[in-house]
Amino acid sequence: MDSFKALLIEEHDGKVSSGFVQLDESRLDSGNVTIRVAYSSINYKDALAATGAGKIIRRFPCVGGIDLSGTVIESGDPRFKVGDPVIATSFDIGVAHHGGYAEIARVPGDWVVPLPAGLSLYEAMALGTAGFTAALGVCRMEENGLRPEKGPVIVTGATGGVGSLAVDMLARLGYHVVALTGKESEADYLRSLGATEVMLRQSLDLTKIRPLDRARWAGAVDNLGGDVLAWIASTMEQGGTIASIGLAASMSLNTTVAPFILRGVSLLGIDSGYIREPYRSGVWQRLAGDLRPPHLASMSRRIPFDALPATFGEYIAGRAKGRVVVEIAGG
Repeated sequence: MDSFKALLIEEHDGKVSSGFVQLDESRLDSGNVTIRVAYSSINYKDALAATGAGKIIRRFPCVGGIDLSGTVIESGDPRFKVGDPVIATSFDIGVAHHGGYAEIARVPGDWVVPLPAGLSLYEAMALGTAGFTAALGVCRMEENGLRPEKGPVIVTGATGGVGSLAVDMLARLGYHVVALTGKESEADYLRSLGATEVMLRQSLDLTKIRPLDRARWAGAVDNLGGDVLAWIASTMEQGGTIASIGLAASMSLNTTVAPFILRGVSLLGIDSGYIREPYRSGVWQRLAGDLRPPHLASMSRRIPFDALPATFGEYIAGRAKGRVVVEIAGG
């Protein structure tokens, strides 16, 4: 195998940096499926890892990128054969196992999912971990009884990757979606994805969160954590369900048990990182079907591999919107 290009994250004297290098087969991690990477994507986690802004990487050096799609070029797993289009996301990819920011990747077969019929390799990465996480949240809330007729669903951090996709998916399913954002300038964008209402985070008084406030939401997809999640819990309808997905605002949660024992509210933790088969493939099948976001193309943009490092700053500065797909080899 010839050498291949990769974005390697390293640590020297306690300082994290990343840059393009040439690697060869001897530098690939263990695994029984080798993939020629067509596309990857950028998630907030990727930007934190590559810039050192967050303590994400658990092993140095490590090729970044928690998502990848591509074609199998070698397989010791009977479930996959040479030429198969596949997706690999989550698990240790891009944090403790060389990831998708490379022309070649090798991973365990248990981390690989066949590309569902109806999705291209590009579309799979326009979805990526963000789309998988949003879809997993919707699936879990549905299993907990959420239906469009139950009432409105609020989505926080709505302009981000997970938030945008969640708004789009829920609107497609017929939900009354309220998008919560700190970016007033993006109200039209959120409405274009299907949000019925746009609420500004600045309108909330998070200094006076009551144990129980006026009930408003049948469901919630929360990407923020902290005081916003505490406020959401206090404003849920009877039997409401919350999908806790992110911590963009805070990892802390200061609330009371009142919503949970007096209104029967459910707080569901959404772990897209390590959920296994057959559930994982089932979520991807729904992403190719009834959960396929109708505005996926308009909320996604493509960048060349060489432009990757310069794009991380948008995420660190909170300016990212929608999804960014990184073209590694294309296909």
